Amino acid sequence: MIILFFIVFFSACIAAGLPANFFPTGEWYEKLAKPPWTPPNWAFPIVWITLYCFISYAAARVAMRPEIGLGLAFWALQISLNTLWTPVFFGLRRIKQGFYVLVGLWSSVAATMICFFAVDTVAGVLFVPYLVWVSVAGALNLAVWRLNPEEVAKMS
Repeated sequence: MIILFFIVFFSACIAAGLPANFFPTGEWYEKLAKPPWTPPNWAFPIVWITLYCFISYAAARVAMRPEIGLGLAFWALQISLNTLWTPVFFGLRRIKQGFYVLVGLWSSVAATMICFFAVDTVAGVLFVPYLVWVSVAGALNLAVWRLNPEEVAKMS
């Protein structure tokens, strides 16, 4: 049964990642000033597929638990905000608004992790790398916002 839940949650993650195909980084992003600690572009798909496996397995582990309703609601919220960030940042080129989406994403990932920890330690631990990565993404988005005030001003 857990494999079926994993497939469903992983499918949601893959759907969340699809906007990256429609809104590639492109020339606009390459020209933006970025901090020296920016991860290389090749790292992003590797990290995301790993994280999607972790959070799908975490959700599958707790899906049948009667006390996990709020945790799964937060899981749905985080994957929705995960999906939203790419079109906002790369599609609309809204750096500031992208950061605000990431604040919501970070909060919903943290809430999911806390709820999962309450019912299954392994499921909670599987969310820790995701929270770390979203923290890095948020710091990167904030740094790009601060390093490119002219881009933010154009879109405000």
